[in-house]
Amino acid sequence: MNSTIDRKRIYIFLAIAYGISIALALVIFLNGGLFSSYPMLTPLAFVLLALLMFAPSVANIATRLITREGWSNTLLRPNFRRGWPFYLAAWFLPALATIVGGAIYYLLFPSRFDPSMTYSRGQGMLPAVGIADPWTVIITQTAFTILISLIYIPLMFGEEFGWRAYLLQKLMPLGPRKAVLLVGVIHAIWHWPVIFMGYEYGFDYWGAPVVGPLLWVVIACFLGVFLAWVTVRSGSVWPASLGHSVINNSPWLMTYFISGEPDRLIGPLPVGIIGSLGYAALALLIFFNTRALTPTAGPRPVEPNY
Repeated sequence: MNSTIDRKRIYIFLAIAYGISIALALVIFLNGGLFSSYPMLTPLAFVLLALLMFAPSVANIATRLITREGWSNTLLRPNFRRGWPFYLAAWFLPALATIVGGAIYYLLFPSRFDPSMTYSRGQGMLPAVGIADPWTVIITQTAFTILISLIYIPLMFGEEFGWRAYLLQKLMPLGPRKAVLLVGVIHAIWHWPVIFMGYEYGFDYWGAPVVGPLLWVVIACFLGVFLAWVTVRSGSVWPASLGHSVINNSPWLMTYFISGEPDRLIGPLPVGIIGSLGYAALALLIFFNTRALTPTAGPRPVEPNY
């Protein structure tokens, strides 16, 4: 790991990652925006958003080629023997954090909890017949989410190979905590072009269109702490890719019980202020543990030359 900030490579990486994000978002905007009817994405938006997820990986590879950095510190080695506890954490903790945040939301707003799940069934989220109790629904849907997340690991790798496997390493000379938070902020702002077009928060919320993107910065920092932890402690990008997949596939776990439309700014979705409290608790436990963000012992990578 470099002992000083490698500003040149950081700036090149960010220029490429942000350039791709802005360019693809502009194409989407000029072709009618993200949605055919909210929250259904247009076919073009669906494809371009999938491509957008690989922008950080493209930036990683391109920066290495442009600056002749080499490939000694890619974090591509799985490290199962050393990192298996962090694979398990990445696989199960995001779903648990989603459930905890949703449970807190329903405790604070009990009138929004509908154990019959009438709204969800009406929206086609659950079968209209065969009424199941909430415990059965949450157990079966959580199991399904955890399993299907394995399929999406390659897609989430597109982001993690850039943010955690490259940029985080480059910012570590600032200190682990500062580096993790800065990556979270950079990652969040990278999403802003599509968030301003309604992604995550839609359009009809208090403080639109400013509050949603600002709240997303906080949420991304919570998520970033967790993803950095499983990366740093395992020495591999793959646990973060797995964790990112579970994060992306689990937001709806607690919305099956909502009475009426979810309040995306508040909850129970984990992008809301209260819905995110499970991730906030997880992030704080990691962030204030002095050893959690310290890399495990391993071979020191060869320092590349310009």
